[in-house]
Amino acid sequence: MKEASDKIKARKVSVHGVVQGVGFRPLVYQLALNNHLKGQVFNTSGDVTIILEGAEGDIESFISQLRVAPPPRSRIESIDLEERPVEGLSGFEIKESRIKRDEYQLISPDIATCSLCISEISNPSDRRYKYPFTNCTNCGPRFTIIEDMPYDRGNTTMRNFKMCPACGKEYEDPYDRRFHAQPNACPECGPALQLSDSSGKIIPGDPLSLSIQYLMKSKVVALKGLGGFLLSCDATDDSAVSMLRERKGRGSKPFALMMASLYEVRKYCHVSEKEKDLLLSPQSPIVLLKRRSSSSSISSLVAPNIDTLGVMLPYTPLHHLILRGVNGPLVMTSGNVSEEPIIADNDEALMRLSGIADFFLTHNRDICSRYDDSVAMVVNNRTQVIRRARGLAPYPINLTYDSSMVLACGAEVKNSFCITRGRHAFLSQHIGDMENLETLEHFQDTVKLYKKLFHIAPEVVAYDMHPDYLSTRYALDLIKETGIEGVPVQHHHA
Repeated sequence: MKEASDKIKARKVSVHGVVQGVGFRPLVYQLALNNHLKGQVFNTSGDVTIILEGAEGDIESFISQLRVAPPPRSRIESIDLEERPVEGLSGFEIKESRIKRDEYQLISPDIATCSLCISEISNPSDRRYKYPFTNCTNCGPRFTIIEDMPYDRGNTTMRNFKMCPACGKEYEDPYDRRFHAQPNACPECGPALQLSDSSGKIIPGDPLSLSIQYLMKSKVVALKGLGGFLLSCDATDDSAVSMLRERKGRGSKPFALMMASLYEVRKYCHVSEKEKDLLLSPQSPIVLLKRRSSSSSISSLVAPNIDTLGVMLPYTPLHHLILRGVNGPLVMTSGNVSEEPIIADNDEALMRLSGIADFFLTHNRDICSRYDDSVAMVVNNRTQVIRRARGLAPYPINLTYDSSMVLACGAEVKNSFCITRGRHAFLSQHIGDMENLETLEHFQDTVKLYKKLFHIAPEVVAYDMHPDYLSTRYALDLIKETGIEGVPVQHHHA
């Protein structure tokens, strides 16, 4: 007589959270085989669905293992189980994605380059040696390339890059860490760098090595990153930093720095254990750190008259390759004219930044959503996020109640908006000061994207009482156009 745990059962498993684009289905596939289970797994617009058939004890073991050790970049919010009739399935398969009307999926923020990808770009015998767009399911662009869900390559800005046979083989292999890594690419088939001068003239030669040379010659280089352009120069060169500050109209506001390693950061700054963890985290934010007296080799113009430096580590392969070449800290500040949003488009960068940057290191992978660097600091051994963007948005804040669909339009200065559905409050990335048409357009585009990705049609719009704020004008126009309920809020109360 069979034990109860050996009885053949069937279950439908629905997993919600950040479970797409993070190696979830490959893990499910391997766990199913290890536990002698039959069935299938597939993405939908709202979850990852798993169909399991096998001994009841093996199904319980599978669920337990999935809860305890999910993929490192995933975040499971819930696992729902439903009993099904046994159909006598054979084998275990990974199926194509399916669309579920009006359901939504949480989206992973962009993730700093993992150690395995760093080792590949550092290995002369690897086919991705020095390739600046190397990534896998544990790292790389996510939110900035996603145009729609489910998270499939055809719904991203990678759709125009057809994978070569080698990349295709990785993409189709459930045991490969690049299985269904949507940005997967290599030098044969993926995005490529291009270097031009401020007039747009292409400069022949290796774009990467030439950019490094120009940075070491006191030039300002605009680098196209994950969520937009960064303006970079030698942080130890007074003339370069002064030139960048003057051209950008930056005044005395501090510049962020990028340093090659934690070892280098400690040469210039005091770093606590908590600050070290922040710097090395997959979010890789700019961290505000107390300067050492030995940081005097960094130009005093980087952060005039303050005793802290905003420092981040390289978070893309391109950054790693550049920082190794220049052998010193670089200024890495948002690629924009002061008070305007970060620029994400190649042509717009050349048009608007040509008076700031001497050279432009661009590439041909489009950016869907602009994304500044996040900024954080440690206060009383607790992390305080000052600017929430790359690595953090659009992951939601979990509510303790079911919310109606509300759009809160945010403030005039340092704007970000919040949009809610169910128990999720999606706080946008940093938008900027709502002082000009460019920032208003960035705000409008980002609201539109969040509404599309998370299938939200606001029923209520909250806005500041000040009638001249651009965020308030946007809300009042929305109320007039749609007739939805408006809730004015005094900003000091908020």
